[in-house]
Amino acid sequence: MSGVTEEPQPLPQLPPLGPLSLAGAALPDGPDPELVELPDPPRRARSLTAAVLLVAALAALLATASLLREVAYALSGDTPAALGDLRGVTDAVLAAGENRPVRGDGMLGAAGGIRYERPFVEDSFRTLPVAGRAEPFDMWVEVRVPSGQENGRWEPPRTFSGRLVHLDAAGPRHRGLRAAIEQATHERIPKGAWLVVDGEDPADARWAIVLSALFLGFVGWNVAATARILRKVRA
Repeated sequence: MSGVTEEPQPLPQLPPLGPLSLAGAALPDGPDPELVELPDPPRRARSLTAAVLLVAALAALLATASLLREVAYALSGDTPAALGDLRGVTDAVLAAGENRPVRGDGMLGAAGGIRYERPFVEDSFRTLPVAGRAEPFDMWVEVRVPSGQENGRWEPPRTFSGRLVHLDAAGPRHRGLRAAIEQATHERIPKGAWLVVDGEDPADARWAIVLSALFLGFVGWNVAATARILRKVRA
């Protein structure tokens, strides 16, 4: 007996699909109402933050500028320039050695100077005029007196090796030194007077390089953060 083969039945035809919709609702043509109801971006807070960042960056930049002379001295080299006898050294020689390590000889006047101390330093300091120069004295030397030797028998050295600067541009540690000397001596110091900071080597000023780099990094970070805050976001 031969088998009977059934013919396949055709599949029912389904109606074509219409356009899809989300949740059964058509997409709106205008802006989303929920987005419109959101609060406005905090423009005032953004502007205040940017202003604070820029002011801080400006302060750091000014602090870096105030340390430029310290950085220059730290990079000036370790070989001191010879000035010879400080009593007769000329202004041209002094100008050539400004903000550089120098070495010179001379006698300091016992009178007409001042004594002072610094925080966290056991030694004391004296700033004395170079004897033999025309008065009013236009050259002064700061010497360090070891702790325990500050008495009436102490004598200042006669050979000095350190930093040569103008008295008015001696740096943050000597700010107000001119006024203190004038107040103690009751004499006016001529403009452009010199100061030799005995014992101050360029290596002692290398802290200024690190601090300046830190300030510059702070400036760069603040400027970049301000640019990110004020940058417009593309729609």
